[in-house]
Amino acid sequence: MVRVNTTEQYKQNKHPLDVIDDVYEYAEDGLSFEEIEERAGGGEWERLKWAGMYAQKQEGYFMIRTKVPGGKLTPEQAAVIGEVTDDLAVAPEEYGGEEQNELWGDAYLDITTRQDIQKHWIRIEDVPEMWDRYDEVGLTTVQGCGDSARNVLGCPAAGISDHECFNAQPVVDAVSEFFTGNREYANLPRKFKLTITGCAHDCAQSQINDIGLVPAKKELGGEYHYGFHARVGGGLSDGPRMASELDVFIEPEDAVEFCRAVAQTFKELGDRNNRGVCRMRYLVEQMGPSAFEEAVRDRCTVDLPESGEGLTEGYQGDHVGVHDQKQDGLTYVGFNVIAGRMGGEEFAEAARAAKEYGTEDASVRLATDQNFLITHIPEENVEDLLAEPFAQDYQPDPGAFSRGAVGCTGNEFCNYAIIETKKRTKRWARELDERIDVPDDIDAIRMHMSGCSASCAQPQIADIGFRGETVKLEDENSTNEEGDNIVEGMDFGLGGSLGADNEFVDWVENAVPAQSVLPALEQLFEAYGDERDDGERFYEWTRRVDNERLRRIMQGADAPVARGVAHGD
Repeated sequence: MVRVNTTEQYKQNKHPLDVIDDVYEYAEDGLSFEEIEERAGGGEWERLKWAGMYAQKQEGYFMIRTKVPGGKLTPEQAAVIGEVTDDLAVAPEEYGGEEQNELWGDAYLDITTRQDIQKHWIRIEDVPEMWDRYDEVGLTTVQGCGDSARNVLGCPAAGISDHECFNAQPVVDAVSEFFTGNREYANLPRKFKLTITGCAHDCAQSQINDIGLVPAKKELGGEYHYGFHARVGGGLSDGPRMASELDVFIEPEDAVEFCRAVAQTFKELGDRNNRGVCRMRYLVEQMGPSAFEEAVRDRCTVDLPESGEGLTEGYQGDHVGVHDQKQDGLTYVGFNVIAGRMGGEEFAEAARAAKEYGTEDASVRLATDQNFLITHIPEENVEDLLAEPFAQDYQPDPGAFSRGAVGCTGNEFCNYAIIETKKRTKRWARELDERIDVPDDIDAIRMHMSGCSASCAQPQIADIGFRGETVKLEDENSTNEEGDNIVEGMDFGLGGSLGADNEFVDWVENAVPAQSVLPALEQLFEAYGDERDDGERFYEWTRRVDNERLRRIMQGADAPVARGVAHGD
């Protein structure tokens, strides 16, 4: 008998997609968390993820994740998301009400690094209304979470950027439609992350996904065909791994079948016992890319020619700013949303502005750096768009730290996070823009903050990556405001990037008290400014300088950079 972990047992007891019908029942009966567990057992909290729902740490409330394939929303869809947030995702009085969050008030949403939308403070009785309003405009939360195909990533500028070889958004939509609600592939060993792009700049991050389809061309039957090359087995969290290239060429019409065959391989061969190594990247590593490719070919019903000519030129995940579209006279505007959080009313206003100032093809697009775009704006309307009240906090010309700041949910709502992240990321980014002179030729410093080791904020691929820790200060005279020597802190990583020179960060210093981080960064950037070669980016400089010297530079700050240890060590 094959041993399986507890989560697998929950999924065997009841198909996880069946939980969607249960939600309607729980809502109608007005069940509390305790009553839900009494009726369905503890496994229901796991199965609810297939409805896109995570139980918040505040009992009685859910975080709900909306899938947005390729990040592309119509203005009508974006308006509904903003309105539902403003109506239903509202902090209750017992948790502070309007004062619950001093930066964002009581009704806000988060743009995620997977081009999803997350909302907090949702009650079970309000979920059917949300779903009804979503159904009217073609939105879903189904499989926003859980061990199945997650939101399919794509280039947020698909169809409008001159950097793309072809528009892959129709393929993104087709793959997403195939997997969403598909009972045969809704129970995989772990989450299954896909990204598909026709963009040469790989802004959909193929190197850190389970499947990454990137543009390529190949001569078939005497003429060139555009299609995809495939990368598999990438991912972050514990045991990060860059994806491996397979020797296959996939025509766009075969992309759904290829992705199905990979999912089938993962379904059959993936580990269902040790949840710590159930992710597909461990299977690719264990089998080796060649054997994994052969297993996929065995399960694929279409021919997969050998690879052709890859068309990826590098990596650029940033779309902030005013950019010309390839359609004459039109522009798209990338707005900067520090840590991805904004008010529901503001998001609804952005949707209204897209409709008012854009053409009939206007859209709102979500980017993997937690920002958003408004597209198809005639050049003569850009100034009026930027003058809109919603735009004042999200202007497309931010400082370098604001432009590159990414933050996970943090311990405000997440049961796993050790430190607060969203407010800290926003405040730090703006303070750093004031305190540090970044070289004029550097548009963005990618500073990513995760509240724990789960890597939701992707710290391993940032110029500067943070991973939350509880830190005990070794100097008993160093205390926080409450007089305790246990403080919030973080592991401090430097030098990550995707692209042709991809590397994960080196965790240069561990257990740095939060109060010491900004002074340490000031020291690093002073040295960087003095020592950088022409055009050298910050992550390149941190790789060139050895870690011991980077530590000495940081420890030169007037702060206890290295006088803490992870609490419990």
